[in-house]
Amino acid sequence: MSILGKWQQPAGQPFPGLWFQFNPDGTFHADYEDMGVESGGTYTVNGDQIDMDQTSHSFGMVGKFFGLWRVDEDFLYMAVGQTNGQRPADLTTARVYKKIG
Repeated sequence: MSILGKWQQPAGQPFPGLWFQFNPDGTFHADYEDMGVESGGTYTVNGDQIDMDQTSHSFGMVGKFFGLWRVDEDFLYMAVGQTNGQRPADLTTARVYKKIG
């Protein structure tokens, strides 16, 4: 399955309402209205790995993030390491997002 589209954290997740939009041109946009946070940048995927270069963020959290992802039906499981940190070893810390577009 593809990571393309819009994915939102449902109730029960740490940031319900936070969404990511992954576009075919390799860009992404994220928004978490409850905290007034917007971010964006570019991403690449290679198998189950995702590398995100966040070039804009409301609170200045920019940099490279390395993660893992998996799509299972209408759900995206994504675990991302800290800015310029290491990639998680597995999806045990993954946040869940439901496809909304």
